[in-house]
Amino acid sequence: MAANGTKSPKTETSENGVAVSYVRQTAERAVDVPVGAALTVADRVNDLVEPYTSRDTAGKELKGLREQVTRELNKLERRGSDARRKATQRARQTRNRVDRAVTQRRRSVETTVKDRRVRVETALKENRVRVEDGLKRTRTAVQDRVNTRV
Repeated sequence: MAANGTKSPKTETSENGVAVSYVRQTAERAVDVPVGAALTVADRVNDLVEPYTSRDTAGKELKGLREQVTRELNKLERRGSDARRKATQRARQTRNRVDRAVTQRRRSVETTVKDRRVRVETALKENRVRVEDGLKRTRTAVQDRVNTRV
């Protein structure tokens, strides 16, 4: 800067050059980006269409695609088969586990019922014998009293 606070002509020119350079760079970028995108799209389309330009390469490309689809289908089939087999195995294991638990509980209940039946029958017999003995004693006592009065 000059002593009076104004810019020197040299500084002003260099600032103008920077501004011009920035504007030029922005304008170039605005043109270059769409052109580059268009070229990239053209290359990709060309790469996609290239295998189908002749009958031989189209046949090879289709054969490769068929093989790839077949491989993928086989892989999916294997995966589905494995999942089905595992689900069947889990269902079978669960069924067997439940069957074992039911059988075990049924045996336990049957054993308990049998033990209780035996106890009840034994108690019934013992009570019948006691009642019959008491009845005999009572009958004898009544008979004796009748005989002593007669």
